[in-house]
Amino acid sequence: MRAAAPKAAHASPLELSAAASVPGKGFPRRVRLTKPGEYQRVFAGAKRSGDRYFTVLAASAVADHARLGMAVSRRNAPRAVDRNRIKRVVRESFREHLADLRPQDLVVIAKPAAKQASKEELRRALEKHWQRFSR
Repeated sequence: MRAAAPKAAHASPLELSAAASVPGKGFPRRVRLTKPGEYQRVFAGAKRSGDRYFTVLAASAVADHARLGMAVSRRNAPRAVDRNRIKRVVRESFREHLADLRPQDLVVIAKPAAKQASKEELRRALEKHWQRFSR
């Protein structure tokens, strides 16, 4: 039987983004939307920001920092490699801007054009969305 890991103390957004930049600290569970109810709450009462590549929905957060959820459908990006690339770019961009974002729950929905876009095009598009939802 495995012993339970100790629970982490609450961290500030700066600490979260600093921890995320350290290899192996990736995308901690506390900055993710993990339950269907969390996604439903964002979809129900969200502010929207859209462009050619993404629609970003934002709703007030339950936590004291921003949290991210992603919806990259098979319909918009049929190949798993394309879906994973898009999600990787979104996660990386979110980690870089976490300290600047208000406490809110964000859901990034990829559009079909995202699968052909370069990494830099996606990063620029996300940067504009993060600025719209920043402090």
